[in-house]
Amino acid sequence: MSTPVFKTLGCRLNAYETEAMKTLATGAGLENAAVINTCAVTAEAVRTARQQIRKLHREDPDRAILVTGCAAQTEAATFAEMPEVTRVIGNVEKLEAKTWANLGKGRGPAVQVRDIMAETQANAPLIDGLGTRARAYIQVQNGCDHRCTFCIIPYGRGNSRSVPADQAVEQAKRLVAKGFNEIVLTGVDMTSWGADLDGKPGLGVLVKRLLAEVPDLPRLRISSIDSIEADEDLVEALATENRLMPHLHLSLQAGDDIVLKRMKRRHLRDDAIAFCERVRKLRPDITYGADIIAGFPTETEAMFENSLALVKDCGLTWLHVFPYSIRQGTPAARMPQVDKQVIKDRAARLRTTGDLAVEAYLQGQVGQTKDVLIEKPQMGRSPGFAPVEFAKPQPVGQIIRTQIASTTANTLVAK
Repeated sequence: MSTPVFKTLGCRLNAYETEAMKTLATGAGLENAAVINTCAVTAEAVRTARQQIRKLHREDPDRAILVTGCAAQTEAATFAEMPEVTRVIGNVEKLEAKTWANLGKGRGPAVQVRDIMAETQANAPLIDGLGTRARAYIQVQNGCDHRCTFCIIPYGRGNSRSVPADQAVEQAKRLVAKGFNEIVLTGVDMTSWGADLDGKPGLGVLVKRLLAEVPDLPRLRISSIDSIEADEDLVEALATENRLMPHLHLSLQAGDDIVLKRMKRRHLRDDAIAFCERVRKLRPDITYGADIIAGFPTETEAMFENSLALVKDCGLTWLHVFPYSIRQGTPAARMPQVDKQVIKDRAARLRTTGDLAVEAYLQGQVGQTKDVLIEKPQMGRSPGFAPVEFAKPQPVGQIIRTQIASTTANTLVAK
C-alpha cells in the first residue's frame, strides 16, 4: 500500500487546504489514493482537473481517486460520472475529520457534497508552511457575498464567513513560536472579513491586532484585497506599520467603467487609481499586483485600451492576466462574447505590458538594501515580493539584509 498523492489546482487557499487535508488523511490512515483539489475559476481549470484525473488513473489504475475543491462543489455530477473517480467531496466536507476517518476505512457515499450556501462558519484548519519553512499562512476568511457576473466561486465557496480575531491571533502566536518569520493572511474575499462578526470590524482591525498582540512577528503580508472595500484601519496600518509588507494584490479585473459595471464590480476606474495614489503617498515603497481579465464579453478595443492603460495609471507591477473564459451558470456567459483569438491577443498584450512594468520596477531596486525572506537556499523575496537570487546558499526561513546588485530574468540579484 502507498501513501496518498495530493494534487492542487488553483489558488493559494486551495494549497493551504491541501496541507490541512494531508494531515487529516495521515491521521485517518488513508492509503493507496490520489486526492485532487480542483479549481473552478475558469472552464479551462475544470478541463485541467478532468485531464489530471485521467492522468492519475493511468499512472495507477488500482488506487482510489478522490475529487474535491471548487469544481467538485459546483459540478459534483460531472466528476461523479467519470469512471476514474471513486468519490466526490465538497469544500466543507474536505476539512472535516469525520470525512477522512470514513475514507480511511473505505466508507462513505460516492458523492459527499452538501449545500455550501447553508454554511455560516469558517472552518479554518491549523497548518504551518506550504511545504517550506519560509512563511506560514492563516486562513482568516472564506466565501464571498458578491456576485460578479463572470464568477462562479461564490457557488464553490459559499457566502462570506470570517475567522474570529482571537483565533487568528492565537494561530499567529503558535506559528511565530515555531520559528516562522512571515505570516500571510489568506481568504477568498479578504476585505469582507469581519462583516459577519459582532461589531462588524474591518480587515484593518484584525491586522492591527495581529501586529500589536504578536510583537515577535517580523513580517505580516496580505494575500489579496478588493481595494474599494479597504477600511481606514487597513490604510493606516499600511502607512504606519513597517512589519506590514508593502505589497498589495488588488482585485481590479478591468480598467473600463462600462466593463466594470457589466462585471458588477463595486468600483470604477477612478476609484482604483485614487486608492493606489493615496496608499503610495502614505507608503512610497508599496508595490501592487492585480488581477485583470482580457476579453470580457462586449469589451471593445477602446475598452481594452483602458485596462491596458490602468497598468501605468495605477502603477501596477505584478499582473495576473486571465483570458476571459465562459463559466456556464454565470450572467456573463449569456452576454455577447468576444472572439477567442481577440481574447488571446489582448491577454498577450497585457502580459507584455506587465513584463515591462516588472522590468522597470526591478531596475529601480538596484542599489537599494532589502530585507529578504529566504524561500530556497539561493532565492528569497523582498518586502515588495520581488524574487531575489543569491550566489551562495542562505538559511531558509531567515530574513537576510542585502544590497541589490543587478537584475536578471525578472529577478533581483543580491550583491
